[in-house]
Amino acid sequence: MVAVGKVLRFDEVRGYGFIAPFGGGEDVFVHANDFGEKRHLVHPGMQVEYEVEEGDRGLKVATVRIVEGAAAPRSDTVAAGSEGRFRTAVAGDDDGMCDVLAPREFTTEVTETLLQHVPSLTGAQILQIRQRILDLARSHGWIEA
Repeated sequence: MVAVGKVLRFDEVRGYGFIAPFGGGEDVFVHANDFGEKRHLVHPGMQVEYEVEEGDRGLKVATVRIVEGAAAPRSDTVAAGSEGRFRTAVAGDDDGMCDVLAPREFTTEVTETLLQHVPSLTGAQILQIRQRILDLARSHGWIEA
């Protein structure tokens, strides 16, 4: 039976995560390889359809599919403004250059990302993180001087 849920957490380094079923119940283990060629798109919050089987340690994915339109932008995308619109980088379209944002646009994108993905941060913590990321971005030429 096909179930629908969202990726609850996913560790790219270790290559696994867990899916929370929309209907409730036990979280389901999923390995990066279960996504095949789309494993680089996996991130917390994305919607998936999957089938479950019993594994040695509990429920695990037998098959999984990313629900179309549910894949949010990742590190392989370039921000296009603070409205949450993104342009996906296309393979073969890379001329070695990337879009460079103004510092204000960059900090807005960072702030929105932190608020969306780590809502427990305080305002002071967001300001500290944002400043350090801004310094890093300047040192690498990722934002306009």
